[in-house]
Amino acid sequence: MGYKVAVIGATGNVGREVLDILAERLFPADEVVALASRRSQGKEISFGDKTIKVKALENFDFSSVDIAIMSAGGSISKEYAPKIGQQGCVVIDNSSAFRYDPDVPLIVPEVNADAISGFSKKNIIANPNCSTAQLVVALKPLHDRATIKRVVVSTYQSVSGAGKEGMDELFNQTRAVFVADPLDTNKFTKRIAFNCIPHIDVFMDDGSTKEEWKMVAETKRMLDPKIKLTATCVRVPVFISHSEAVNIEFENEITADEARDLLRESPGCLVIDKREDGGYITPYEASGEDATYISRIREDYTLEYGLNLWVVSDNLRKGAALNTVQIAELLINRGLIEAKKAA
Repeated sequence: MGYKVAVIGATGNVGREVLDILAERLFPADEVVALASRRSQGKEISFGDKTIKVKALENFDFSSVDIAIMSAGGSISKEYAPKIGQQGCVVIDNSSAFRYDPDVPLIVPEVNADAISGFSKKNIIANPNCSTAQLVVALKPLHDRATIKRVVVSTYQSVSGAGKEGMDELFNQTRAVFVADPLDTNKFTKRIAFNCIPHIDVFMDDGSTKEEWKMVAETKRMLDPKIKLTATCVRVPVFISHSEAVNIEFENEITADEARDLLRESPGCLVIDKREDGGYITPYEASGEDATYISRIREDYTLEYGLNLWVVSDNLRKGAALNTVQIAELLINRGLIEAKKAA
């Protein structure tokens, strides 16, 4: 007997990706329910080779649902996730609402799969920030091998991280530049077309942004609280995929060749690293792919033991939708939940 899965926020960018990935990976679901707000009720949405109708989240009965994947924003998650969990349905939440709750595991399966066992306290599992997810996939094998002391990361984040509105704004502004129309700026603080904005999320008292703080807090929680990390997060005029320039200081010696070989064998990683024109990955090429791509692996000679990496991943997939589906698969593969119908 298969599982019953609800996808909450099914009409958004990430929700649609979740539905696509569930179908692609042949997730063992007998029934998949698409949920959104009342204004989307009755809308038809694709799921594999089928079309399903969106139902309203409000007053939906989750007592027969096994897994709910939420991608509807923090306020919706805070309101509904605890209620859903109390009905015996495991919630995998894409928002930041529960990432720092000690009773809610924060999971990237390639990094800290064992932590998932703590989900039963609230029946909620948190998905990390998209920029953190790809970073820790690349850092985990290196940390296990040589112990990371400090990380300096600069991100180049696509507009899809700001949702459909962000993608629409880049498209509309780019078109306006070419036809000499006025540029409207609504979603971002400054023009994004042919520009870069060193500002993602709100500013904090120390001058960092919340996006930068998230990378610090989540890396420490999932990988090692002793790691020192500093981040600068930048929005760039790219539709899909986040890129990161990563500088790592280690306690123990590790060469670029050793790191390259290690990452090639590590789950979730795909090394594209030739020291020639085009011998690296770009955001365009990573779009629609599941892997965390790693290029430009080289030693940093300003440190005793240091490396530089270029890390790229589709933020809608590994940074969000794919990771949530992998968490659901982890629950099943480890025998942590059983289908209610089977029970």
